[in-house]
Amino acid sequence: MKEAMAVLERCRLFRGLSQRALERDVLPRGKLWALEKQAVLIAPGDRVDWFSVILRGRTQISQIFSDGTNSLMDALGPGCSLGTDLIFTRSRRSPYYAIAAGELQVLQFSGTLLLEPGALPEAERLAVWRNLLAELSDGNLRKHYRLAILAQRGLRDRVLVYLTMQAERRGTQTFRIPFSREELAAFLCVNRSALSHELSRMEAEGLIRFRKNEFTLLSAGKRRSTWSET
Repeated sequence: MKEAMAVLERCRLFRGLSQRALERDVLPRGKLWALEKQAVLIAPGDRVDWFSVILRGRTQISQIFSDGTNSLMDALGPGCSLGTDLIFTRSRRSPYYAIAAGELQVLQFSGTLLLEPGALPEAERLAVWRNLLAELSDGNLRKHYRLAILAQRGLRDRVLVYLTMQAERRGTQTFRIPFSREELAAFLCVNRSALSHELSRMEAEGLIRFRKNEFTLLSAGKRRSTWSET
């Protein structure tokens, strides 16, 4: 379980816990799951009494509508937690899909690890709760900024606002985004072919430069997005 320990040590949810605490109080309570690409971890309406830490691979958080269109809300990679936004709700019912983007390994824990006093030593539980509060707050901010992106009427405006947010978040005009081209189209709620065409036009006009998921803002980043994320 060396790989699992390495991921837990950099997992934001368990930040501040000692290696000894992770080995003694956290790791033994986890159950290792391996899933294939497109496996559904969570579906709308599922009751979620657990949370997971992603060890390997990526999970897509999506809304899938009756016509088959997919609105990607987030993509989570190693070290990210899944399900923590649901276990504290009244119903614990999921409104979204969580789907494996490829081969996936997760370490799954019962929600009681976070919910019940005594499941962890009190000092550790308080540290995890502080981390969880920061994580949930940042998640709410990401949803707010996505709404700001989707409020833009034109495809180019959505792209520019998103890329400007990414540049400001990283403090550089050259950066990598966490999405493939298909995922970016789903995140922006646009057609993939139209997105690829628009990106090519923007590059030809000297607004951006890109290769796969690495982008450089040239003269595009004139508007500030007020992005702020810890």
